[in-house]
Parts: sequence; C-alpha cells; structure tokens
Amino acid sequence: MTNTKNSFLIIALILVSISITNITSAWARAPFACDPTNGLTRSLRFCRVGLPIHARVQDLVGRLNLQEKVRLLVNNAAGVPRLGLQGYEWWSEALHGVSNVGPGTKFQGAFPAATSFPQVITTAASFNASLWQAIGQAVSDEARAMYNGGTAGLTYWSPNVNIFRDPRWGRGQETPGEDPTLSAQYAASYVTGLQGNYGNRLKVAACCKHYTAYDLDNWNGNDRFHFNAKVSKQDLEDTYNVPFKACVVEGKVASVMCSYNQVNGKPTCADPDILRNTIRGQWHLNGYIVSDCDSVGVLFDDQHYTRTPEEAAADTIKAGLDLDCGPFLAVHTEGAVRQGLVTEADVNQALMNTITVQMRLGMFDGEPSAQPFGNLGPRDVCTQAHQDLALQAAREGIVLLKNQVGSLPLSTVRHRTVAVIGPNAQATTTMIGNYAGVACGYTSPFQGISRYARTVLQAGCAGVACPSNQQFGEAIAAASQADATVLVMGLDQSIEAEARDRTSVLLPGHQQELISRVAMASRGPTILVLMCGGPVDVTFAKNDPKISAILWVGYPGQAGGTAIADVIYGTTTPGGKLPNTWYPQDYVAKVAMTDLDMRANPSTGYPGRTYRFYRGPVVFPFGFGLSYGRFTQTLAQAPTKVIVPLSSHYATKNITTLNKNNAIRVLHTNCDTPSLSLHIDVKNMGELDGAHTILVFSSPPGDTRMPEKQLVGFKKVHVSAGSQKRVQMDVHLCKHLSVADEFGIRRIPIGLHTLHIGDDIKHQVSLQLN
Repeated sequence: MTNTKNSFLIIALILVSISITNITSAWARAPFACDPTNGLTRSLRFCRVGLPIHARVQDLVGRLNLQEKVRLLVNNAAGVPRLGLQGYEWWSEALHGVSNVGPGTKFQGAFPAATSFPQVITTAASFNASLWQAIGQAVSDEARAMYNGGTAGLTYWSPNVNIFRDPRWGRGQETPGEDPTLSAQYAASYVTGLQGNYGNRLKVAACCKHYTAYDLDNWNGNDRFHFNAKVSKQDLEDTYNVPFKACVVEGKVASVMCSYNQVNGKPTCADPDILRNTIRGQWHLNGYIVSDCDSVGVLFDDQHYTRTPEEAAADTIKAGLDLDCGPFLAVHTEGAVRQGLVTEADVNQALMNTITVQMRLGMFDGEPSAQPFGNLGPRDVCTQAHQDLALQAAREGIVLLKNQVGSLPLSTVRHRTVAVIGPNAQATTTMIGNYAGVACGYTSPFQGISRYARTVLQAGCAGVACPSNQQFGEAIAAASQADATVLVMGLDQSIEAEARDRTSVLLPGHQQELISRVAMASRGPTILVLMCGGPVDVTFAKNDPKISAILWVGYPGQAGGTAIADVIYGTTTPGGKLPNTWYPQDYVAKVAMTDLDMRANPSTGYPGRTYRFYRGPVVFPFGFGLSYGRFTQTLAQAPTKVIVPLSSHYATKNITTLNKNNAIRVLHTNCDTPSLSLHIDVKNMGELDGAHTILVFSSPPGDTRMPEKQLVGFKKVHVSAGSQKRVQMDVHLCKHLSVADEFGIRRIPIGLHTLHIGDDIKHQVSLQLN
C-alpha cells in the first residue's frame, strides 16, 4: 500500500512538472545564438562566455562574408543559419512603458498588455529623478519578461530627449520639456533605470533620440524630411546637445539615434562631426548609432544630398552610422564597397558596435532562461507594484495652476453631486499619449471622480475638435444643478502628434466657449482639468473668477482618472511644476517655428525662447505649480566665495585664460573639484503632508546673450505637516555654472553669480581664480 502511495505521488509530481514545463514553454524564447544543443556552434569562439566580449565580437565578424554583413546593417537584421544566428528586429519602443509602435514588440498570448505610465511630459513635471529611474526599472522588467516570452526585443529606442523649444511641436509631449538641465537629468535617470547598473552588462539597451536640433515635424509646409535646422554653435552647446551628452556621459546609454533633419546644411546621419567626432570621439559612446527610420533613404531621395544611393550609404557609414532603421544600407552598401566608396573595414566597425551591444545583453550566451533576468515572465508584467507606480507618477505629475481660496480640494460632504463635462471626461487611450502600448487597464476621469461622488456625465463637445455648440445645453443644465463641476478639456493625438504640429496654442474649436458658459451657469465651484501635452493659452480661464481652479494633467497614463480624482478631493496634495513655459497666443502668432535661435534679438524684434531667454508676458511660467500645503524654504548655509581651480597644466604657468567677458574655459579648470553645496530648510506650514520641489536657478554675470537665469538643480522632498527638513543641494561649477560662448566653447564666468531658490530667495556667490 505504501509503495502504491509513493507511486501515485511520483506520478503526480511528474504530471505537475510536465504541466509547469508546458506553461513555461508556452512563452519561453529559443536562444538567439550559441544554442547549447546545437553541436555546430557550441565550440565556436564567439560562443565562449569566458572570453572578453571584444574578442568574441571580432571572431564573429571575421566569420561573416560581405553579403551577410550588409544584411546585419538594418533594423530587421537577417539570420545567419550556418553560424546559428537567428534574425533580429532591433526596433522596439519603451517611451513610457513597453510599446507596440515598433515591429519588435507584439502584445499577444501570455503578454496581452504592459503597464502604461504617464506620458514623459507629465512625469517630467514631478521633478523627481528617483521616480524616473524607478519607472525605467519597472519598464525594463516588463521588457525583459516579454523578450523571454518571445514577444519583444532587448533594444528600445527610447527616450526622446529633444528640447521642447516651441509649444506647437506635436511631439513635445514625448520629451521632458524645455530646460536642458531637467532634460539631461531625466535622460540619465530613465536610461539608468532601463539599462541597470551591471558594469558592462545590460538589462535592456536604451537609445536617446533624435540627435540633434529636431523639434519640427510638419508646420506650415515645413516637414522634418526636408527641414534644415540653422543652429548656432552656442545654442547647440548649451541647449540642444545637453541632454544627449548627459545620456552618453552620465547615463551610459547604449545607443543614440540621429534625426531626419539637416543641421546647418548637413543631414545629421551623414555628418561625421556630430556623429563620429562628438558622440563617439568626445563623449565616448559605448554602443551603436542608429538612424531614424528611413533617414538614410530620406537624405538621398528627399534631400538629394548625394548623387547616388551608394554614396549615401558610404557617407553615413563613414560618418559613424552603425545601423539603418530601414532597408537602404542592406540594398546599397555592397555596391558602395565594390565601388570603393567605403571599405569593408568600415562595415566591420559598424557591426562591431552593434554586435557588442547584443553581447552585453547576453544574446550570445546561450539559453535565455539561464541568463540574468531569465526568470522574468508573464507574472512580472502589469504587476500591482508597477500599476501603483504608474498611479504615483500620475499624481506627482499633476500641476495645480489656479486655486481660488477654498475651491480645492472638494469635500465629499459638501460636494456630493458632480457634473463631469468635456470631451476628455471619459478618456482612456487619450491618457496614454503616443508611443504607447496596450495598457493593463484604464480608469477614466469620470470613473475616478465617481468613486468620490454621485456624477452626471455630459460630453459638451463632439470630440476635442469641438466643432459646434450643439451639445452645450445639456452640459450647462448639468452644471447648474450639481454641487461642483469638473470640466475635462484639452487635446489628443488628433491635434498634437508625430507629423502633426499645431498652428495655434488656443483650445480647439468651441472649447473656450463651453468652458466659459458652463462656469457661468455652475451652481458650485468649477474645476478646469486640462489634458494635453503641449501648453495652451487659457488666459481667459486664469482671469475668470467663475473658474475656481485649473489643473494640468498632461497625458496621465492608465491610472490618470484615479490620480485626477485623488487630487481634486485632496487624497493627494498636488506638487507638480510646469516643465514648459506657457505662452500667450500672441507669442506664437509672431514667431516662426522654423527659427531655432534660443536667444532674443532686439534688433529684429525676435523675442527669444524658453524662460532662459524670453522676457515677455506668459500665461504660466516654467517651474510654476501650486499646492494645498504651505511650504517655506530658507537658505541655512551657502558659500559666498568659491575659488575656481585651474587644471595642473595652467596652474603652474602664468597663462591668461580669460576671454573678453572675463570667463575661463572649462577645459582649463579642474572639474573634479567638489560642488558648491547649499543647505536649504523646507518647512511645511500647512495641515496636510505633502511634497515640495526645490528649484535652484543661477543668473551668471556677463553680456546680454547669457541666460536670464538657468536651472542648476532641483530636488523633491516630502515633508509632514508641521515639520521641517534640511536638504543639501550640490551645484557643480563646471556643469551648472558654465555657459557657452558664441563659438560653442564652455566657459565659467568669473564674478558674482546670483542663485535663486524658488521665487523668494536670492544668494550671491563670487567665483574667483586662485
């Protein structure tokens, strides 16, 4: 009897084991290369995990013939069966969650969805670098899990770190905003979260795009495929290139993508100065350079930059391009080699760069399930922890722009019935913006508010275009009978998107009329919620006393409705800050989107761009955001004089290194010296716990072409009601207090720098040479 029981137990364990194996095999990936069960490749040198990666890569490239090589220069790289290599799709996206925009990712089978975090512009408004890194870590968990299941790749062409220079840009929503320091920190934090800190090994490979000066898609007959961005060396150095340098130098990103546009007459993907000499030469990229999709074809077919397609292939490879998103290099590179326009050694170097990244990802290390992160699977996607993080990010990114005394938060006692009105009131996919995937689930604004009160829903408009006022009557009636009214207005991808720039920053159609008429009729407080990526001119609402409060929520991700309702009812205290200047319509009416100059030009009346150089009227300034709490900040400790140390070469010689503006070249200083430390006390004077964002700006001495002020540091600090925290912030002399001269040379101005801590504290520090 005992033997029979043991037999049944053994059989049961075997069945369970078979069941688990079947479940696992339903989503498990076969090895990309170096399959340990393949006797043909098991002994090949490039499959030996114990050898240095560079030696393995050299061995593999040396085994390929030219025809095989050129088919590896494109995103849908062909397999090499004789060497046991499968084909690979390089193009996957993970801008704010694993996306199915690129062909490398499919939502299917055991992976029907992934966590959809808020759009980047919303997350940037949190000014919380640790949050950005945490989101990157969560996204990479889900990306690795989907790779293990055979539904995604390991190379993700994200983030987009272009400067959001003009408020009309349709893709501005994908970026961290207009400020170089903010964008640089976002870039480094998100990339670090995605790739991990594993030495030379990568969890996934990120890609910073679109390099460089790319921020126009399709405006007034100007499109990105033909646009020549005329940019000064000064603006390139202190604005457009700053986030990309941070990606490479600080984030250690594995890839950079060159853009469609030309810069000063040269296609970015064919310019050796900005690719080979800058990204790889000066910044020391450890990775590959990829073109935006069909960029190589665009520079030949649309820009007519070269006479023949073979010349286009040769020029891009010699400039430093390693991978073509598109078929162009696979078709024309062999001909370019045969014609002597590019050497096979140049092709080899491109492959060395791409295959090295694949090896750092472990793609040549055999069985995927035996590798680091090989245990990640369906249970690691759409986890509760990741969805909670998406909700946290949405809450932290919401910005309170207006709050008349006593308006917000609403009360569940006094505001029991709420009219929820507007074309975005039931938003779901709108909340995840563009370059998104399939979300785990949605909570719309209407659903979120319905958890707090009895709600009445009225669209008011037929979509965000709001072409008529025919639905106004029901909306006005609902507002007149409710205890409070929430208008959820704004934009969506039909108004702002890739290949779709705006011509105006006003709300579309009859939206303004609906807002004003509903507010006039509303029996209780009227809350305006703006769901949009780019800024909108809502001066009318800012000045209308019948509009009690204004919230900007960006595109708040899958949990957006919950976050909006939590802020409206005070479950969460808003603490976001605008990552962009909100301009009046008059500004965009007189400034061409094609003008990339950052600095104002009084002789022509050009007003300049962003808070750093524009000094005219605004609707809301960069960094603006209110709170339910009352925070005070005081400067507890800061130096008044700092010696700028010279590098050893210049310190030992009597060499004058200052220019006419009394500024020293950064290259002539010792940038390894400690930072300038500020100690700031933050006190929460309110009755609610909350988070406060410290923003530190610097105004350098010098001529009028210097920034009015520039962000040099920020930190998010949570302070309990009635308590105080001391925060240390470090301002690096070379990185934060330097400026670019007209030649694009970084210099530190000697003299009095004014540090601004928020709007109320100014502190002067004198920088002196020893």
